[in-house]
Amino acid sequence: MAEFDLTTTLGQYLDRHLVFPLLEFLTVKGIYDEKEMLMGKLDLLSNTNMVDFAMDVHRNLYPDQAVPTTLKDKRQEVVTQLKNLQTKTDSIIEIFATPEVERQIQTSRDGRQLYDFLSKEYGFKHEMINTLYDYAKFQYECGNYSGAAEFLYFVRVLIPPNDRNFLNACWGKLASEILMQNWDTALDDLNKVKDQIDSNSFNSDLMVLQQRTWVIHWSLFVYFNHPRGRDLIIDQFLYTPTYLNAIQTTCPHILRYLTTAVITNKQRRRAVLKDLVKVIQQESYTYKDPITEFVQCLYVHYDFDGAQKKLRECETVLFNDFFLVACLEDFIENARLLIFETFCRIHQCISISMLAEKLNMSPDDAEKWIVNLIRNAHLDAKIDSKLGHVVMGTQAVSPYQQVIEKTKNLSFRSQMLALNIEKKLGNRAGQDNQWSGQE
Repeated sequence: MAEFDLTTTLGQYLDRHLVFPLLEFLTVKGIYDEKEMLMGKLDLLSNTNMVDFAMDVHRNLYPDQAVPTTLKDKRQEVVTQLKNLQTKTDSIIEIFATPEVERQIQTSRDGRQLYDFLSKEYGFKHEMINTLYDYAKFQYECGNYSGAAEFLYFVRVLIPPNDRNFLNACWGKLASEILMQNWDTALDDLNKVKDQIDSNSFNSDLMVLQQRTWVIHWSLFVYFNHPRGRDLIIDQFLYTPTYLNAIQTTCPHILRYLTTAVITNKQRRRAVLKDLVKVIQQESYTYKDPITEFVQCLYVHYDFDGAQKKLRECETVLFNDFFLVACLEDFIENARLLIFETFCRIHQCISISMLAEKLNMSPDDAEKWIVNLIRNAHLDAKIDSKLGHVVMGTQAVSPYQQVIEKTKNLSFRSQMLALNIEKKLGNRAGQDNQWSGQE
């Protein structure tokens, strides 16, 4: 279902290496023509050092043609460069491989202290860090992500945060860990990138906004694979004003992923749905898809027929979305629960056959589903099997829960107010807001 495919939109904010998994996913799904997908891969590979991969793609794309001499020449150039860089870094790698240095890296809390130790004991120089950085970047472009991550770790430890290569090393390390699917380490690296950006070491607000937009997109890999991801995405995208502002300004399509995270988060869903609905309403004129429209139908228009229709469309959208396909069953189950809960707030006595229609289920399956729901969720409800009705009890929100929700709203509004005041003060100071691109 190409209509709701966001790959092209997301790809604008991703490193080209991170786009490859998305293209592989689309190829398996068969959403686009296979030839177009191969051409897209070949174009992505053109600016990398993964020449062997490019040759394989070219053979699949043009089986009757020989591999271009340009690719063969480039392969030879890459091999030559790799050997030269290996020669330059061999002595550096030997230093880091010594047991004494390994112990020092483990125990040293300060990069400067480690640098002084290496300088004193092994004649280590700052130029060696730049050489190691170049080698790590080259390894990354060759597709050797484990080697790149290892060397970028050393670079990041040894240089101060204000060094021009520090943030680039953080980005490279994060991409490498994502591509190796080391989600715990990737989460740590993601937090380091965010901390560096939030320290506001950039020349313009526009550049900070751009960096946050990149973080938002890269974080999707982590949040939809890490066990704590669906909690973290809510905290980051909905309750961190700077990132919510970035989503509303540059990438409202991220609301698809925030909405999915909220709907599938059983523990926090009830407390955050109200805030999510407000944001979806505000941005409905700039972005909408079946997932956000499902929430609008259910909580803004109370259109249960519309919600039922959108739920069917949601199933197709999730099935064809790289980040959300694993959430499909969880989403459908929880979406049905939301329809049921909302319907029950309005009606005290409900026909099971009518409810089955709203949930896209057969009457027998719907009755079993409701019985399990009452048992597991401890709902105040009874089933009259003879009449085919569900009779709901009254449910009141506890004062404690009301206080929590109001306090949360007050905290959120205070953060937004503080952010607006900072912006106004910054404008008065005449800050330079020229655009700077991602390096």
